[in-house]
Amino acid sequence: MEIIQKFGLEVKLFLFQLINFLIIVFILKKFLFAPLKKILDERKCKIEQSLQDAENTKIILENASKEKKSILAKAKSNADMLMATVKISIKEIKEKVVIEAKHRSEQIIDDAKQKAATEFESMNKKIGKMSVDISGKVISKVLSDLFTETEKQKLMSRALEKIDEKIKN
Repeated sequence: MEIIQKFGLEVKLFLFQLINFLIIVFILKKFLFAPLKKILDERKCKIEQSLQDAENTKIILENASKEKKSILAKAKSNADMLMATVKISIKEIKEKVVIEAKHRSEQIIDDAKQKAATEFESMNKKIGKMSVDISGKVISKVLSDLFTETEKQKLMSRALEKIDEKIKN
């Protein structure tokens, strides 16, 4: 104990300081370190959860990117197929329109030919009637000097009948 006295250490004071120190350590441990440790543990859990969520998000993002690429590839494939189908449909429609136009033009030409033939026949009949009338007048003038009225009528009717037959044939 001599050494303790040489250093100027008092035992009672030292014991009180030791007891105070232990009380402060207990209080700090109970009221400061426990809540602080709890807060640090919660933060650690949140950080770990955030890291886990970030990793999950990264995986989801990669999957979404792969799915996006596959959807775009399918859409491009579908668009190419649709475009090919549209080109074929346009070609078929174009061919149909050309065929219909040819058919319609042929029909118009046939109608025009038929109409021309009808008009030609009509004009021939009119010309035939006119020629019969003119022939009747010419014969009447020529025959008026040569024959009597009854003979003239008989000859004229026969001549007109022959002209009619020739025109109809």
